[in-house]
Formats: sequence, structure tokens, C-alpha cells
Amino acid sequence: MKRRYWSLDLYVGREYTFAFLVSFLFFFFIFFLNQLLLLAQDILAKHVSFPDVVLLIIYSLPAIIAISFPFASLVGALMAVGRLSSDNEILALQASGISHGRIFVPIFVLGFAFSLFSFIMNDYFLPLGTINFGKLYTKILYTNPQLELEPYSIKHYQDSVMVTGPVEGNKISDLVIFDTSAERNQRVITAKSASLQKDSARLGIISLKLEKVFSLSVDAKRKDQFSYSEARQMLYNILLSDINVSIHPPTAREMSSVDVYRIILHKEAELRKLREAKKARVGLAAYDLRQSYAAASLQSRQGEVTAQSLRDLSQAYTSWQAEREQPVVDRSLSVDRIEFNRKFSVPFACVIFVVFAFPAGLLTRRSGRSVGFGIGLFISILYWGMLVAGQTLGYRMDYSPALSMWLPNLVILAAGIILFAVRLRR
Repeated sequence: MKRRYWSLDLYVGREYTFAFLVSFLFFFFIFFLNQLLLLAQDILAKHVSFPDVVLLIIYSLPAIIAISFPFASLVGALMAVGRLSSDNEILALQASGISHGRIFVPIFVLGFAFSLFSFIMNDYFLPLGTINFGKLYTKILYTNPQLELEPYSIKHYQDSVMVTGPVEGNKISDLVIFDTSAERNQRVITAKSASLQKDSARLGIISLKLEKVFSLSVDAKRKDQFSYSEARQMLYNILLSDINVSIHPPTAREMSSVDVYRIILHKEAELRKLREAKKARVGLAAYDLRQSYAAASLQSRQGEVTAQSLRDLSQAYTSWQAEREQPVVDRSLSVDRIEFNRKFSVPFACVIFVVFAFPAGLLTRRSGRSVGFGIGLFISILYWGMLVAGQTLGYRMDYSPALSMWLPNLVILAAGIILFAVRLRR
């Protein structure tokens, strides 16, 4: 008769699920306290309503949940297998004729399910949360412009940079503004103090009333000419639509994999056009260079060649060689490729981690959950370090984006296979 393993699957799966939930709460609250509480405190200090703060936190949760799942799957699997091994339950199952591979099945299935959930959270809910976060922040900004006026800060807008001094209530001291006028002249404005005009945001602008103003303007056409002026008061307006630039649009990490893939295809097509244009340009320059060489050779035979023409010919050859050897690259394309591979490699790490955790957990027979938890933290830090290192290499060097994001998974998978082989030999 064919054996049925429903009781075994439920028992092992329940043990792994419990350990996973404990581990998930641990990692979740670490990331939560590290990121979201600081954001909430910063916004609450500016008198933003509590319901809006809660919504901002909710919209930020998908990123934390997505990154917590892989590490929780690793630590949870180590704790669960360690507990079963320390209580000799694995040994009892083996004595009943159940192999390690069959015991591993429910853990693998749950790890695969966690991978799918992490991918969905990262690929759908993270972009959705980012869009809603930006919309809500814009709404709060329209009703509470003080959100942007922080003490001792530098704010970048479309055509201006604002440097603030101390801020007390509605008053800013020692304000410096660098901007560009309508005539494209560079301008520096300093004010002893500035105050926010009430209800100015209703008109779609933030109006600042500047006191004791000094303005210096440099002519855009003639850099050696400048003008300056002084005033007791000045009204300076900033469009809220310009401030929305500080709320950056979704990056590749905050977009769905389909959208990132479309952007990659578009950039690859543009890069091919640039390379074809360069190839044609270099070919035309090579033709002109050959013509110049032929003309110089003819002049040399006729005794009419000059030192200046030889220098011009040498400079033309050097310029052509430099342009030919200069590669046409798009760094943003490399970034998008890295983030595209990251969207799959990090969620899929849930499966890789359980492949490693099962044989590693069997080695902690006498220690149970505690050693499994410690090993899981160590492997999590190691994995995160490899991921950051691969991402840095992909950003700064001509390094394969796929390899930079998948190499940590391959290293952990290789370690798991080796441990499995060692365990089976025993």
C-alpha cells in the first residue's frame, strides 16, 4: 500500500510556520523601527494628523514585508529543524522508514509559497504603496507647507535651492536662496528672516515674506557683469508643483517587473541607435582621415607638405582613435537591469534558504532553536553583505547585473547542497 504523509506534512509544516512567524516578527520590527518610526516622528513633529501618519506607514509596509520574508524563511527553517532534531523526532521518523528528503518536502513547499508571496508583495503592492504614498504626501504638503521648512536644511526645487537656518514656529532665520530668474540669470538672495504667509498654499504656492533682503544677480550672457539690490521686504513664491519634484518618481526598485522590463527594452533600443550612430560617425571620420592621408602623401611627394599639416593630421588621427575606443554605455540601463534581477533573486531566496537551512538545522541536534536562530542571523548578515557588494560592483563596474544579484543565492545554494551530501553520507 502507498504511504500517506498528511499527518507528517501537517506536523512539520506547523512547526516551520510557527518558527517562521516568530522570525518574521523579529525582522519586521527591526526594519519597522529602523525606517518607519523615524518617518512617523518627523511628520508628527510638524502637526500632521495621526490618520495621515498611519496611512503613510501602511503605504510603506510592502517594502518591509517583502524583505523580511526571505530572512524569516531562513531563520524559521533553522529553528524548526533544530527543534525537531534536538528532540530526536527526526531520528524517530528515520527509524520509521521516512527519509530526509520526504521530511524536507513540506518545508520546501512552504518556502516556495513564501517566495511567491514575497514576489507579489515586492512586484505589485510595493509600487502601489509608493504611488499612494506620493499622493498622500502631496495632499499633506498642500495643507501643511511647514512640512518642507526644516531648520538647517537644504531643499532642492526645479530652479532653486533653499538653505535654511534656525526655524522657530513660522519664522526662518538666516535664509539663503540660489535660483534662476526668468532671464536665466543666476541669483543669490539672502534674508535675515522669513515667515510663511498664511493660507498661501490654497493658491498653489508657498509665499515667504523675506525681511532685510540682499540680492546678487549674475548676467547669463556676460559672466563678468552682475547687479545687486537691497530691500527691507520681499515676497518670494514657490510653486507647490515644483516642490513635488522633491517627492521623487518611482525608481526601478519601486516599480513592477513588467514596467522595469519595458524600460529596459526602450533603453536598449536607444542604446543600439546611439551605437549605430557612433559607428557611422567613426566610419565617416575614418574615410575623411584616409583622404587626408592621401592628400598629405601627395603633397609629400611634391615637396609641399608642411609641419602644420602634419600636426593637424596627427591630431585628427588621435581624435578619431579616442572616439573609436570610447564605449557607448548607459549606466542607468545597468541600474535597471540590476533592479530587475533583484526583484526575482531576493524573493526566490526563500527557497534557497530552506535548502540550506534543512541540512544545517540537522547539525544542531543538541541546541535546538537557539543555535538555529544564531546561525540564521549570521547567514542573513552574510547574504545581505554579498547582495550589497554585488549591487555595488554592478553599479560601478562593467559587471554582469544578473550575476551580481544571483551570485549570493548560488553561494547559499551550493553550501546547502554540500551539507545535504555530507548528511546523506552519514
